[in-house]
Amino acid sequence: MDARYETRRSEIEDYFDRTALKAWEQLTSTAPVGRIRATVRAGRDRMRATLMGCLPQDLRGARVLDAGCGTGALALEAAARGAEVVAIDLSPALVNVARERMNALLAAHPVAGRIEFRSGDMLDPQLGGFDHVVAMDSLIHYDEADMVRVIESWSQRTRHSMLFTFAPRNPALAAMRAVGRLFPRGNRAPWIEPVAEKSLRTRLHRGVPQFRPARTQRISSGFYTSQALELVRG
Repeated sequence: MDARYETRRSEIEDYFDRTALKAWEQLTSTAPVGRIRATVRAGRDRMRATLMGCLPQDLRGARVLDAGCGTGALALEAAARGAEVVAIDLSPALVNVARERMNALLAAHPVAGRIEFRSGDMLDPQLGGFDHVVAMDSLIHYDEADMVRVIESWSQRTRHSMLFTFAPRNPALAAMRAVGRLFPRGNRAPWIEPVAEKSLRTRLHRGVPQFRPARTQRISSGFYTSQALELVRG
């Protein structure tokens, strides 16, 4: 990957590891949140259900990469279906939260699969090969070209399907992105990169011809808008 990708990755790690940890920990819990964050939480819950709906109900014997695992909710659901999950995130602090939650949940409800939490680069070739790769809202901070390069890298080590989300380009999202850039740099989240679906599909057709687009679903919930796209081999 190029220097731009490396710079972006560093910005994202810094933001989630330092600035946003407490807010993200609260958002992904069952603790009360304000009205705006409640719409985001509901949207994320619907998106996670959408992505899990694209995976087999029985994942015993399957190896799954949860790329950008955050606090680990999707990884736990995949492990409950029997998967061997590698859950990785740039933020060591978020991964520590995920481990704590996993230990608390598994103490009461053991699952059929297994989860290995890691902090680091989701493109690390030492992670090995996978049957399925899932990236929920972890590519939305990269531009279209880098997003496709990431997917190309995964395609070389994925046997069955890749599921990811992107921020569909629309006027409302563009306006929010512009407003966000007005805040002082130290208070900004890494901005979301809106992507035109038609252009993205064209790039994917060229970059990963061994995979074809399958199911897609857009989730809109208040301040949360994201679109899932499934790529399957063959």
